[in-house]
Amino acid sequence: QVQLVESGGGLVQAGGSLRLSCAASERTLSSYVIGWFRQAPGKEREFVGGIRWSTGGTYYNEFAKGRFIITRDNAENTAYLQMISLKPDDTAVYYCTAGLIDYYGPYDLPSQYTYWGQGTQVTVSS
Repeated sequence: QVQLVESGGGLVQAGGSLRLSCAASERTLSSYVIGWFRQAPGKEREFVGGIRWSTGGTYYNEFAKGRFIITRDNAENTAYLQMISLKPDDTAVYYCTAGLIDYYGPYDLPSQYTYWGQGTQVTVSS
């Protein structure tokens, strides 16, 4: 059982930045991919990106490329989602998740992930 706790959400103006954290209870995440999803009101849950813990390799949805960066800290057992140049369309609840996904993926389906955090709200004002 992997417990995930997100933090770092909040209200930010358009053009601003936020860094979300995802603290994991599991000490050995080397087999997991940590994914970030978001869900806006009335919309389906959307893949933002993910990181393979063992290699640090990352995968991003197209909208996230160039603005969002995912990293992980082995010592802290924490993954991060750094977001810059935020837009009102980025407003959503952001979730981190963990799944055992092989190298061929897919990485962008919620069904590929087993453990989910409670989510953290990100609101971008115009």
